[in-house]
This record gives sequence, structure tokens and C-alpha cells, in this order.
Amino acid sequence: MRIGINTRFLLSSKMEGFGWYTYEVVKRMVEAHPEHEFVFFFDRPFDEKFVFAKNVTPVVLFPPARHPVLFVWWFEYSIKRALKKHQIDLFYSPDGYLSLKSPVPQVGVIHDLNFEHHPEDIPASPLRYLRKYFPKFAKKATHILTVSEYSKQDLVQSYGISPSKITVAWNGASESFVPLEAAEIQKIRREKSAGRPYFIFVGAIHPRKNVGRLIEAFGKFAAINPDIDLMIVGESLWANNPSSIPDVSEELKKRILFSGHVSLSELNKLMGAAFALTYIPYFEGFGIPLVEAMRCGLPIISGNLTCLPEVAGEAAIYVDPFNVDEVSKAMLYLASNEQKQAELAQKSLERAALFSWNYTAEKTWDVIEEIMKR
Repeated sequence: MRIGINTRFLLSSKMEGFGWYTYEVVKRMVEAHPEHEFVFFFDRPFDEKFVFAKNVTPVVLFPPARHPVLFVWWFEYSIKRALKKHQIDLFYSPDGYLSLKSPVPQVGVIHDLNFEHHPEDIPASPLRYLRKYFPKFAKKATHILTVSEYSKQDLVQSYGISPSKITVAWNGASESFVPLEAAEIQKIRREKSAGRPYFIFVGAIHPRKNVGRLIEAFGKFAAINPDIDLMIVGESLWANNPSSIPDVSEELKKRILFSGHVSLSELNKLMGAAFALTYIPYFEGFGIPLVEAMRCGLPIISGNLTCLPEVAGEAAIYVDPFNVDEVSKAMLYLASNEQKQAELAQKSLERAALFSWNYTAEKTWDVIEEIMKR
């Protein structure tokens, strides 16, 4: 087979959600199937490290697709022509964007439909594009992959897609996330948090990630508990969208650490040395930070909506993400209860074994192979 893959999010300078998903799944598929040819479609000059094996041909297509008008150009014209030119048998798109005009069989990964449920969180131009095109992509796809049972049911109910057309393949997390020894934890805390323990949040600072309410809850926690700080790892997702971070006192600012975007190796350290993960989005398709935290053996405070209970299972204390008091009380409860800390840490390590990028890649390949057999 000649399999075309949308690799536009493999960016050496700044790998984020779609990029890491593409990297983890596609690298495994390519290396596991040297008998097939893979054509990677980039929208800008690429880093050679993303050409994973000899059976990969990288192709750069104009224009760089980072605006709705350019999305249409890239997928409906550039990709369509490239699929024909390179005699592609199947097109796989890890971010769910497909070429509506191409007759080539296509598999899209639709991670979630947050834009359908919370349109107020997304700038007008991307929102118009997403709401116009994603129903079409879902219907166009030969098959859809998604990352949770929650997202599968959402696709069925929101777009009227047959459940038989959708396969769930949970995400994994990098195997570099591991529990750290006490001495290593203290060393990292001395370097990053003045030696103090901290709750950690990881993710883009986008309204649905609910960072504003997390900070409000931490303010209530901090007024009672002087010992544990809060670290926020991530950058604003939309440049022209306010990050919804509330104003806080100068005293509280000293206890909230913003790391910005960090490398994977840095994130391993920050996560591994944290006291607990606090992750309370009000909408999520999967929530990879939950798995990263579980691999590190962290206790978790999680929101109770959408897919999060499906992912975290018994490894978390669940809270209403819209209830600031409930979140702060959960933080106080966990901070004061060593038995609960140990119980959740153990359940995290046990549940982490359920999530693997190898599984995700194998499940993805099964879908591709089944389509080609048909």
C-alpha cells in the first residue's frame, strides 16, 4: 500500500497535542510495517528527524495551513492533487481534517467536538470553519477513529454517524513519564519551586481547560494551606482569545508558577516532582495529562464531566469543574490526608497500565488494513 498521512503538526520547534499524537502513532505504524510505503504531507519545511524510516517519502505542500481559508486550499486542492500524483491508496489524518473532493479512502481521527458544545470558547473564524466542515469530514470519512467512548457517543448523537463507522482507540502517554525517587523530587523542587511541593496543571490555557476556576480554587486553598503551591504548564491556545486568568493578589502570585511551554524532558521532571495533578476541564476528548500523571504515580483531582472519569477511573477525586468551592475543598482534603494520597498514587500506577501508544497504533493499523482489504 501507499498510505498518505497528514503530518502538518510535526513541528520540531513546538510539539503540542496533535503533533505528539501524530508522532507517537505514525512512528510506530511506519516502523512496524516496512512492507508498505508512507508519504508524509507537510505544510512547511520539515525536520529530518520526522522521516522515521526508509519507507517514508516527505512532501511539502503549499500553503502553510494555519488559517481557515488556507485549510480549504491545503485540503481541497493541494492534498487532493497530491493524493492523485503520488498514487495514494489511503489517506490518514490524525487531526481529523480530510479532503472532501478526493475519491481516495480516508481515515480521520476526530478527537472531540468541543466547538459544538462551547462555541463561546473559540474565535469566530476558526469556529465557522469547524462547524461547517467537521460534520462533512465525519460523513466523508471511510472510517473514523476517536479517543474515548464519550467522544464516540458524541459523534453518533451530534452528527448522526453510525456507531459501526467509529472505532475507539484510547491515547497513551510517553514512556518517559515514570515515578521519581524522593531525592530526585527534592532536587527538581529546589530548582523549579524553591523546594516547595506543588499541584500541577498541564495543558493549553484555553477557556475549556478551566484554568481560571482552578486558580480561584487554589486561592481559597492557599488562604488555609501555606505549604503547597500551584504550577501551570502551558501556553494560550488562541493568540487573540483572553486566557480567562483572574486577577489575583501579589501574595498569591508568589505561589502560582507559570512555566510556559516546556520540552518533553522538562515536563517529565515537572510532572514527576509534583504533589498531585489538578485537571478540571469542563470539556475534554481524552486528557493525556491524566495518563502522564498516572504513569508518575501521582494522586489526581479531576473534573467529573465528559470523558475524564472514563480515563482516570478510580485514580482520582472527582469534582464539579464549575464549583470553585468543591475544587478547593478537594485540594484541602488531599493535602491533609496521607492515606488518600497513597491510595490514589497506587491506583494511578495500576491504571496507567491500560494506556499505551503501542495499542493506539495497532488499533489504528487494524482500521487501515480492514479498509484496504475491502
